[in-house]
Amino acid sequence: MKKIIVITALSLALLGSLLLATPARKMIQIKGSDTMVNLVQILAEEYMGKTSGAAIAVLGGGSGTGITGLINQTCDIADHSREWKPKEIDQAWEKGVTPKFFVVAVDGLSIIVNDKNPIEQLTIAQVGALYRGDIKNWKALGDYQKPVSLYGRQSNSGTYVFMQEFVLGNKNYSADMKEMNGNAQIIEGVLQDEGAVGYVGVGYLYDEKNQIRKGIKVLRISKEPNGTGYLPTDKTAVDSGAYPISRPLFMATNGKPKADVAQFLTWIVGPEGQAIVEREGFFTIGEGKYKAANDKSFK
Repeated sequence: MKKIIVITALSLALLGSLLLATPARKMIQIKGSDTMVNLVQILAEEYMGKTSGAAIAVLGGGSGTGITGLINQTCDIADHSREWKPKEIDQAWEKGVTPKFFVVAVDGLSIIVNDKNPIEQLTIAQVGALYRGDIKNWKALGDYQKPVSLYGRQSNSGTYVFMQEFVLGNKNYSADMKEMNGNAQIIEGVLQDEGAVGYVGVGYLYDEKNQIRKGIKVLRISKEPNGTGYLPTDKTAVDSGAYPISRPLFMATNGKPKADVAQFLTWIVGPEGQAIVEREGFFTIGEGKYKAANDKSFK
């Protein structure tokens, strides 16, 4: 019995030493933007499927969550659909974090209404007036007698902040706006509410057949009254800036990314990753300023 106990103890000790000697596989932790979360999960799954030993965990929670995670060094990559605020950069530097930014996709932020609404086009100023609560009934914009129901995001969302800065003129949202957890909830709200207006990432417009979801209408947006309106699904209009509510989608790292993170990022901005970006309804970064900025950030 003593021999058995001794052998067992030695075996456990040997197993323990082997486990300690074997390096744990590093899992890349990604947090942030809910606009990006589905896309990044798909990118991660396809990358892991073709890359031996790759392990990636993807969480949403909003751009603010990802940025805070990178500042506190609880994630390797922060996804964000807005630029960092000066105070966030200051907080990062105070904690020894040097954020580097990579553009991985482009989004035409889409203004949607219930398909029973006859409105086809709005100016960017009218969208801002709706979300500030200055326009409370659709009759002010056309022949539709229906109270306006506002659907938007929560304040930790990069999309919430982007809309507030670039569409609402840095003014407050209406207190009547329904703050939803994500793009999918906004879609559902607009489908069920004939007076609804919402904003979602362009990749969320499509169903499993790659068609615009039934029950919603995507509005044309113009810069000026009586100007030409453009759709967020028009890549040329988004790339040129003719569609006025477009934005880059970012991934940020703490300084120059480590080898495993750099390999993943390089794949995302390369041909395979960008093909997935396009397949999922977003737009590729192309060969222009975004690609040039990425090349510089890898150095």
